[in-house]
Amino acid sequence: MSRVYLDHNATAPLHPAARAAMIAAMDVVGNPSAVHAEGRAAKALLERCRRDVAEALGAGVADVVFVSGATEAAALLLAGRGLRGSDLEHEAVRAWVACDLPVVAGRVVVDDPSRAVVQLANSETGIVQALPVGLAVSDVTQGFGRIAFSHAWSGVDAVFLSAHKCGGPKGVGAIVVPQGAEVAAQLRGGGQEMGRRAGTENLIAIAGFAAAATAAQAALAAGHWDGVAQLRNILEEAVAAAVPGTIFVGNDMERLPNTTCMIAPGWRGETQVMAMDLAGFAVSAGSACSSGKVRASPVLRALGYDDEMSRCALRVSLGPETTEDEVLRFAASWSAKAQRMRAA
Repeated sequence: MSRVYLDHNATAPLHPAARAAMIAAMDVVGNPSAVHAEGRAAKALLERCRRDVAEALGAGVADVVFVSGATEAAALLLAGRGLRGSDLEHEAVRAWVACDLPVVAGRVVVDDPSRAVVQLANSETGIVQALPVGLAVSDVTQGFGRIAFSHAWSGVDAVFLSAHKCGGPKGVGAIVVPQGAEVAAQLRGGGQEMGRRAGTENLIAIAGFAAAATAAQAALAAGHWDGVAQLRNILEEAVAAAVPGTIFVGNDMERLPNTTCMIAPGWRGETQVMAMDLAGFAVSAGSACSSGKVRASPVLRALGYDDEMSRCALRVSLGPETTEDEVLRFAASWSAKAQRMRAA
């Protein structure tokens, strides 16, 4: 039986439109900074991609800066600014901020939005945050294309994301920051990207990013993620019926439509991942960037779970191509293994 991929929060499969755009971009030989005809053609493609990403994000075209991904974006927007965040943030953010904002009932409490960072949605639990007006920075990586978001109406100063979470290629992302805002370039050299990020732009990846961003917003508008939410609910109902006592983190809060974080007390998350991998299912014990680190999740600790419970969490993240049959097969396989673990 074919394998089932249920780890979209780690990386989403490459969208066909992104693949086609990348293949087409391979024939654009010029450097976007060159002034000859080939360079101008590359520059024109780059700016079309910038326009498409800006439109998908509800941002000004000149406010979009292409980078290598959300990790670089976090460093570019956060380094040296003395901003505050919470332990719900991704490690790429926690590396640059003081994680002292309290989390109450799953919500980040912000006293001064202009000095704070709050993610749009959490990669491990799917819990969605209400972003305060005037917020300095938000990581919208997991929420973009899955829930409604526009930089124009969000009231957030700057946001960032990675392409590979929304069906684009790995290794490219963007920040949205108003032109007048002070951003200290971390990479200096040729002055590309309006002097905010030097280095020849990865035009092939950017073309895939733009196509994926456009496709993601179209799928959201068409209601595709409503069906994903129904499948997530089917999964949780099947597991809850078969294995009473399973905890579903954040199921009483607004969550991403595709994300289930399950805790099976006494069954370590990494063991669950290996068991399900052998059974043909790709799932995760948390953020892919933290895989292999056998420690309690700071996200789950911030939500009130002790270290032992946190180590027993499993993340299942679906996508628009996930089927009901796949969800039910996963629920049956996981539940059977959980029942055997309890009986041991």
